[in-house]
Amino acid sequence: MPESSFPEKDLDAADRSGAVGRDPARFFRTDTADRMLENLTVHVSHAFYRAGYFGWNAPEEKPSFNRLYYVTEGEGAVTLDGIRHEPRAGQLFIIPAGTRQARYTPRGNPYSRYFCHFDAWIGDWPLFQAGSAFQIADVTEPALIEGLFEEMIAQSEHTGPFAVLRVKACLLQLLSYCLERGNQAGFMERFMQENERGKLARVLEHIDGRLQEPLEVETLAELVHLHPNYFIPYFKKQMGTTPMNYVQRKRIELARRLLTSTDTGIAAIADRVGMEPAHFSRTFKKATGVSPSAYRHSTR
Repeated sequence: MPESSFPEKDLDAADRSGAVGRDPARFFRTDTADRMLENLTVHVSHAFYRAGYFGWNAPEEKPSFNRLYYVTEGEGAVTLDGIRHEPRAGQLFIIPAGTRQARYTPRGNPYSRYFCHFDAWIGDWPLFQAGSAFQIADVTEPALIEGLFEEMIAQSEHTGPFAVLRVKACLLQLLSYCLERGNQAGFMERFMQENERGKLARVLEHIDGRLQEPLEVETLAELVHLHPNYFIPYFKKQMGTTPMNYVQRKRIELARRLLTSTDTGIAAIADRVGMEPAHFSRTFKKATGVSPSAYRHSTR
């Protein structure tokens, strides 16, 4: 059997999934938006549950932080940049930072709600900002959402060394739920349309499509019309690592996927990630702590 092919049993599985003729690396690759979300940072500054009229009604304001709400009962409205929305009990929604906003609830049937104030950034770019579509979702698992908010509130008041991790984990799950259940599949694609983000997206797509080829920082810098000396800090600020470290990380991720999901030979995998076999083995072991063959053995 050639090194670069699937074994018969794997080819049969690929055929059943409709994947015959496709590059096995496609099972590894994510789109540009997913790669950007790998660098998302979040911070919760306040989390609380409030029942009743007090604290909701407010004249127009323009806070610099995002708000996430889950309404458990009552009625009311929120006006964002002049557009009125009327969230119902059982809905989860996000009010973006920088939005002109006013809130109303009647005394006779006021909102009860869980909420938090948070920041969310990818590099220098806010994930939610004024002008974004209103993110709202119907909650079909209220116990889950209430449990996440309760945990967030409890950990926000906790002084333990890992409380901040638990708070962030709760927020990320709530944001994911809101965006997924709110039919916001194109949310990140719209996020990427802004000019500067689009420039970086071109670089990431170029890298992912050419892991088998030599990649130089000068070539990547040319894609965004920057001198390499400016491009390197620009890339690092947004992605958290240098361009060539990112390239190596993606090559190792692809190699790990191929070692796990195929019987492709080590030499062929080295070629797929643009390295000589000996250099690939050294680089892989340095990155993972084990050799490629040992890594494959540990996943079978």
